[in-house]
Amino acid sequence: MEYAIGAGIGLVMGLALGYVLCLKLLAKQFGGKPGMDLGKKVAAKSAADPAFAKKIDELFNPPPVKPSGEPFRLLGMLQRDARLLDFLMENLSAYDDGQIGASVRDIHAKSQAVIKKHLTLEPVLGQEEGTRVTVPAGFDPSAIRLVGNVSGQPPFHGTLQHAGWRVKAHTIPKPADGQDEFVLMPAEVELG
Repeated sequence: MEYAIGAGIGLVMGLALGYVLCLKLLAKQFGGKPGMDLGKKVAAKSAADPAFAKKIDELFNPPPVKPSGEPFRLLGMLQRDARLLDFLMENLSAYDDGQIGASVRDIHAKSQAVIKKHLTLEPVLGQEEGTRVTVPAGFDPSAIRLVGNVSGQPPFHGTLQHAGWRVKAHTIPKPADGQDEFVLMPAEVELG
């Protein structure tokens, strides 16, 4: 009998101590007593106010961000003014080199006009291609790509194969409200 009483007292004390420890651990995990109190207030307000509950849910589960079509606007202008995508997506195996060459001249001139109108470009490196250049320590690998026998530590010395391109400024217009930025060229339907 004494054993059963002792076991019962031990069980009750263990449960009480476990409860207190759990509360302390939970309170510590959620910002202590102020965090627990705030959590209780938010839970009570959410239960009483559906609009508030919806706002809290949106904070924890935001709607997916619609991707921007901005990177594709220039491509859309190149398609609209020079039919660049039509050319690139065309199967050219049915055409001879003369036919392709004639097409390329027109596409090249119109594409160049679009780029010059909307982009101000400058070379990444100002030296002439074919000259010796030094690539310093701390260079930006997104601006300079090392090719060939790359070993050791910078500074690196080599021959400039391509000066690269950097957009200095752009004037790419925003689409009209409601326009789907991912439509690069609308389908054309001729009515008869």
